[in-house]
Amino acid sequence: MSTQGLVDVHAHFTTPHYIEAAKAAGHVQPDGMPEDYWPRWSAEEHLAFMDEAGIAKAMLSLSSPGAHFGDDRAARSLSREINEFCAQTVREHPDRFGQFATLPLPDVDGALTEIAYCFDELDADGVALMSNHAGIRLADERLAPVLSELDRRAAVVLLHPTTCPGHEALSSSWPRPMMEFLFETARTVVDFVLSGAATRFSRIRLIVPHLGGVLPLLTARVEAFRTISGEPTGRVTVTEILGRFYYDLAGMPSKQQIAALTSIAGPDRLLYGSDYAWTRRELALHLLASLDSTLGDEHENWRALTTRNADLVLGQGPGR
Repeated sequence: MSTQGLVDVHAHFTTPHYIEAAKAAGHVQPDGMPEDYWPRWSAEEHLAFMDEAGIAKAMLSLSSPGAHFGDDRAARSLSREINEFCAQTVREHPDRFGQFATLPLPDVDGALTEIAYCFDELDADGVALMSNHAGIRLADERLAPVLSELDRRAAVVLLHPTTCPGHEALSSSWPRPMMEFLFETARTVVDFVLSGAATRFSRIRLIVPHLGGVLPLLTARVEAFRTISGEPTGRVTVTEILGRFYYDLAGMPSKQQIAALTSIAGPDRLLYGSDYAWTRRELALHLLASLDSTLGDEHENWRALTTRNADLVLGQGPGR
């Protein structure tokens, strides 16, 4: 995938039927955001944004709340519909869009079927997984068959935060993307590392979103508590394991957050993400300009750097 502009690994779409299904399941206010924040996505508007921003290609994925609303059969049907819509969009614009497929988790059997279909029939570039699926996190042994299959395929996996059970006691009624999503990402990734799943399924190419959220700030503390809990010394450190993942730059790229991220992630692990269309066009363009400012001092051409990184992580094979 050779491009002359940015590769956006964190870009979202919706369909009218998906929004209707989510609202019918109780997600009228998505993750605590106002109802009118639901984005009405179109390829034409997305391409216009990309042209203005200098984005050559965007990897489309479904965002929170995912596609499983309590019924396995309905989730399988909705995931298939979403994936076929996305694949058709990619076929119509093959040089501009790619696909991170949606899985009907926590339905493991349905997810395994959809992995095979999306990689083998739709030629998906990877999958998008929520930070939890009905409260089940990635390292949960119930999801091991899914992780094993993704590991076998050396799949690219975009992690995305979503609302967790018990959020009412955590978010203080504020929209969950404001603060809770950043902690939710850290919970899932720390669990993935400390459980041993990150080592067990090391061929998965994991993309951690939003500059890692609060994860970089917790790394030393997590490592210290591993020692307190009695784990033997001499093992691979938390920092070393985190350094194997990729991190997208979607979110609020302040100098402080970028400095924290680069304490655990080398330049070859940074990827661009716009978070469009959930991040609206004007804000996405503003955040892109912020990246030009905050990363410009450290990386003379951060755009070329992240595009080269994306070429490498996405070009290592289609997950077969």
